[in-house]
Amino acid sequence: MTVDDLINNFNMMEEWEDKYSYLIELGRELSPFEAKNKTDECRIYGCSSSVWWNYKVDENGKYRFAFDSDALIVKGLLYILTVIFNEKTVSEIKAINAMEIFDKMGLSRHLSAQRQVGITSVISKIQSI
Repeated sequence: MTVDDLINNFNMMEEWEDKYSYLIELGRELSPFEAKNKTDECRIYGCSSSVWWNYKVDENGKYRFAFDSDALIVKGLLYILTVIFNEKTVSEIKAINAMEIFDKMGLSRHLSAQRQVGITSVISKIQSI
């Protein structure tokens, strides 16, 4: 799936309930996160839900992120972030305006202030690598 696919999929839905259901469905697509990685060192603070992350860098300098959360809606948002940021170099990652992409999907205006702060925390953590 690409960012454009996500934007198109979300924009086909007019009702927030449909977008919400789709977010939950996307969250179920996250790769399993190893329990050994659910440590304080892998936790991202600033989210109302628990969020953990890990990443690997390949020989070409491209990053691959893994996330987990204890909330299904947050898992969906994290899945979107993997689509946005995976397989990118540091310079590409730093140049991405992820919140603009969330706006294009029509998600930003429906997220609570706490969720927006949490997503911003995750994005800042990714872009600080």
